[in-house]
Amino acid sequence: MKNALLNYVAAFPGKYIQGEQALTGLPELSSRLAERALLLASPTIVGKVLPQHLSTEDLSRFHVETFRGECCQQEIERLLAVVRQKKIGLLVGMGGGKTLDTAKIVADKADIPVIIVPTIASTDAPCSGCAVIYTAEGAFESIYYQKSNPQVVLVDTGIIASAPVRFLVAGMGDALATRFEAESCERTFSVNECGGHSTLAGMRLARLCFETIMRYGRTAKLANENKIITPALERVIEANILLSGIGFESSGLATAHSVHNGLTALEETHALYHGEKVAFGVLAGLHLNDACPEEMEVIYNFCEELGLPTTFDDLGISDPSRERLMVAAQKACAPQEGIHHEAICITPEKVLAAMLAADALGRARKQGGLRIMEPNIYI
Repeated sequence: MKNALLNYVAAFPGKYIQGEQALTGLPELSSRLAERALLLASPTIVGKVLPQHLSTEDLSRFHVETFRGECCQQEIERLLAVVRQKKIGLLVGMGGGKTLDTAKIVADKADIPVIIVPTIASTDAPCSGCAVIYTAEGAFESIYYQKSNPQVVLVDTGIIASAPVRFLVAGMGDALATRFEAESCERTFSVNECGGHSTLAGMRLARLCFETIMRYGRTAKLANENKIITPALERVIEANILLSGIGFESSGLATAHSVHNGLTALEETHALYHGEKVAFGVLAGLHLNDACPEEMEVIYNFCEELGLPTTFDDLGISDPSRERLMVAAQKACAPQEGIHHEAICITPEKVLAAMLAADALGRARKQGGLRIMEPNIYI
């Protein structure tokens, strides 16, 4: 979609707070926004994390609901009924991406504010004013746009440093797409997720996101593996959550997230995290757009060093036949998908070829150490 008459638009959360023990400020933040608050959290958060970080008195201020695992219409309707019955004035979402997306959608439908508390840095969902709805079985269904971004995003780096490192790595896979998709939208003057064109701030933050994870990603992963908080980990958490969140929403989406959405049509990929599939979408996008050898080398190196998928085998696709992959390619090319923001004419056949090429290069590198060109700079 290209329209020269659209405004330049950017979106930001009302407030972003990040730091060790930041969660202790949740009761006060909540009390400023509403008297009755519902706290939606995953089972692990309810059972282990909340009791470790908030006192019994603090927890008594919230009506706690356990998230049932999928951001789908059934769960949204269930929680809306609770909000109405309990006369809730504030919703707090705490956990991973699907928990947070559910909280944002429910709060928007109920016309109440929302505080987002990510406990992992696995996606750029926390800061955004949009959310992904899945079917009850976990397949991508649609994108839901809220009236505004979250009032507060509260990030406790102590909790994130204690989480499994795979979450942080998946977040870097999601963040990796931000710059490439933003630049695709900039080239074609395409519409961002806010319904306008990218501002200078949106583009700069998208590029800063890329620069940050390329520079600090490896040492941040090491810190997470050792459960320690370092400046590198703080920077990557900010890149995964804030920079990528503002960057993708204010600058737009393209191939990487469309390939992710297409891959959800293959049931075996449901076991992977969002950012892991997005990372493979980045590689497919490089092939689709005829990226230079130096750029290919930098991005494949980064994915390999962090453990992000570079092959169909990494994605868990046991039967990568062209017929099955074409189903994913066709889903990636649905009319509403961001892949049409690319500068080339998009067809399922081209997307299938790009996915096959991404896998072929990934396998060749693993089998024989194939290197296209020795990079000397970050692209």
